[in-house]
Amino acid sequence: MDGRAIILDHLRENDEELTYIAKEIWDHPQVALQEEFASKLLADKLEAAGFTISWDAGGMPTAFIAEWGAGAPILGFLGEYDALPGLSQELTSQKSPIEAGGPGHGCGHNLFGTACMGSAIGLKSAMERQGIQGRIRFYGCPAEETLVGKTFMARDGVFDDLDAAISWHPGDTNITWNGSSLAMNSFKVNFYGVAAHAGGSPWLGRSALDGVMLMDAGVNYMREHVPPESRIHSVVTSGGQAPNVVPAFAQVWYFVRAPQRAQVEEMFDWMQDIAKGAALMSGTRHEIEFITGCYDLLPNDVMSNLLYEKMADVNDMRFTEQERQFARELQMTFPEGSVRRGFDWMQLSTSAALDPAAMEDPLWEGVYPHSPTPPLMGGSTEVADVSWITPTGQITTTCWPLGTPGHSWQTVASSGSSIGAKGMMFAAKTMALAGLDLLTKPDLLAAAKAEFERARAGRNYVTPLPPDARPK
Repeated sequence: MDGRAIILDHLRENDEELTYIAKEIWDHPQVALQEEFASKLLADKLEAAGFTISWDAGGMPTAFIAEWGAGAPILGFLGEYDALPGLSQELTSQKSPIEAGGPGHGCGHNLFGTACMGSAIGLKSAMERQGIQGRIRFYGCPAEETLVGKTFMARDGVFDDLDAAISWHPGDTNITWNGSSLAMNSFKVNFYGVAAHAGGSPWLGRSALDGVMLMDAGVNYMREHVPPESRIHSVVTSGGQAPNVVPAFAQVWYFVRAPQRAQVEEMFDWMQDIAKGAALMSGTRHEIEFITGCYDLLPNDVMSNLLYEKMADVNDMRFTEQERQFARELQMTFPEGSVRRGFDWMQLSTSAALDPAAMEDPLWEGVYPHSPTPPLMGGSTEVADVSWITPTGQITTTCWPLGTPGHSWQTVASSGSSIGAKGMMFAAKTMALAGLDLLTKPDLLAAAKAEFERARAGRNYVTPLPPDARPK
């Protein structure tokens, strides 16, 4: 039996167990840096399969690395498992929280980490039986939703000796994700003023909230002069407690994003100057609290083409009419235009010509070739940091109905259903088969590395984190 058959047989035999693990993580959602249940469940399974486990990667108690094998090459699978706050949801097509205000897997990370674990163990089964040289690592990466996990792990060098990395993400179509993403900085600005009676003696106070508002005004004037693809978002996390008290403390939290890491750094420097000016104008004191930062994704065509080839090879995704009905019911709750937006995005992402009639099908089973000129993703991911350290490839598979809004209760419902489980297993098979080729075809891995070096063009990865930064 060849390696392909060994892997596929292993994953088919373990389909029920992997589906159970994903549902257990779905049933026990925990937010960033609190993923004790999911991390232990995955680590225990990997340890039972013969992997050596090391904890506290990147200084995070819920981060771990599982390794099996010896020598080179070294192949990494990037697993995630954090949930999102406020998205608790029952397994139903109508909004119905299990716990009011509780967390839920609104990005499908219960499927994400489980599929990567299944891939690693499935690949190990082929390596053992065929005597294939090399090492496999599963990276248990917490706190993706806050863009903390892989960034702090990368700072500590845990990806530095990888020859390649493979990842995926649940989605609404089966395609290689070969576009880039926005680099990002996340930081808070704390303003400190002087409290006073707002009616009786306001002249004795200095409003920290004025500092926040003046800074936000300055940032809004800055928007005209930054790259058009840039994004700046903010929330005022603290603005005072009562109108009749001049606020002594106020805080604003920013995400600043741009297509290139250097552009983010320039915008961040400018925003720090704006904060200084706001403090001077309001007579307050300010501090910058840096949370995290990440790079723009560095695509690799060799890795992308390999993953597409393996998706097309497996191509065994089939949904039942009952699953399609559940998907249609979910679609009926989407904001207007969501399905059309999903279709339009897919048309930009694939080189195939899509028939608009396909929007009538809520669950896409087909495998689509990726576009040579993919769109730029408006969001950010710390998979990007790994992509600047080693050649990295990733896919998306159909785990949700077409057009499902990201970070929504509808995503939670689909990620806990058999729809999500089928997408997860499809991803696991694809990634394991791609890993097999990378370990057994030296020319393929060499080509991925050569492209990686050309794309970096001498620019080495330098952590965006300050020396004193801590995961939070």
